[in-house]
Amino acid sequence: MSTEVKVPVLGESITEATLGEWLKKPGEAVAQDEPIASLETDKVAIEVPAPVAGVMGDYSVQAGDTVNVGAVIASIEAGSAASVPKAAADTAPKQEAPAAAAAPAASAATSAGNDMPLSPSVRRLVLELGVDPTKVTGTGKDGRLTKEDVIAYSKAAPDTQPAPASAEAAPVPATGSRGEERVRMTRLRQTVAKRLKSAQETAALLTTFNDVDMSAVIETRAKYKDLFEKKHGVRLGFMGFFTKAVALAARDVPAVNAQIQGDEIVYFNYLDVSVAVSAPNGLVVPVIRSAESMSFAEIEKTIGDFGARAKAGTLTMADMEGGTFTISNGGVFGSLMSTPIINPPQSAVLGLHRIEDRPVAINGKVEIRPMMYMALSYDHRLIDGREAVTFLKIIKEAIEDPARLLIDL
Repeated sequence: MSTEVKVPVLGESITEATLGEWLKKPGEAVAQDEPIASLETDKVAIEVPAPVAGVMGDYSVQAGDTVNVGAVIASIEAGSAASVPKAAADTAPKQEAPAAAAAPAASAATSAGNDMPLSPSVRRLVLELGVDPTKVTGTGKDGRLTKEDVIAYSKAAPDTQPAPASAEAAPVPATGSRGEERVRMTRLRQTVAKRLKSAQETAALLTTFNDVDMSAVIETRAKYKDLFEKKHGVRLGFMGFFTKAVALAARDVPAVNAQIQGDEIVYFNYLDVSVAVSAPNGLVVPVIRSAESMSFAEIEKTIGDFGARAKAGTLTMADMEGGTFTISNGGVFGSLMSTPIINPPQSAVLGLHRIEDRPVAINGKVEIRPMMYMALSYDHRLIDGREAVTFLKIIKEAIEDPARLLIDL
């Protein structure tokens, strides 16, 4: 008896997805609710759980195929892996047979490592660092390897890495050889490309800049970070200060937290901040709900949770939906200055950049201060230049004098 595996409901208005990868091979035993495949939607990767326990049957679709909600993608056969007919087991990839014959006494860790699929980014890092993935303990979901696992293993156990191949065993490509690699765009990357291009074609985009002296925030963090972490169990970061400052500025410049819908302007009396965080397949933007009413600790805990779940691939569609304003921190990657693009239908995005010591004039004297450039990209159809400049000025004043955040100035 077999049970069909169907594409689950993916979220409001989402009718199709791309099959990212199979997590179970035909002939392998699966437990009920165990992930057997991953689907890439317009926003996140979603795992497909096994509806019943049994043995993985044949695939109906392959990685890279587009599937609709409710479509059958595989089957699960009743019974255990040991009782599966040989014909079913033979549907597994043939190249594994030589490996099994060559290493019949492989350790449990090696077997687990060989059976666990690697994401493209982890696979690339493994090749770059020369790490044997079967010797690395995975800390991701279901024991999968993450990039952090590979990097930590590479740093902690350099002596266990494979010795460099000899000149005779490692042929060197001919000088001047050229090659290329074609990789199918993920559904997430396709959607990002379409939305950003749509923003350029639809909105009247303009960017205004300001710089901010980070001395006061850095001193505040240094003074209270240990107490803050001890009391709240989370580190005090810069994003909490900027989120609170945006909430403060949005009250005085409501157009920045508004949207054009048809021939109407919708002003929101709440601030749902989309924050860009890094995920294995690219940047995603989960939403901090009602940020204007949250404390520093609540904001930092929410952002930390988003970051951990993004790396583990467990963010949901509900985490991504909505958002009235976006904060993007390119500074964590070393960006000095940029012109971010708004995330439609939002009307503005605040870009943060790296902090660097620069000479500035303070009371007629030149001093070295930790400075950061801020960029506000906005839809000029809704937001005037005066409003954009005022918005950035309020944020600058709040960051340079954090007491303003406590007394609503």
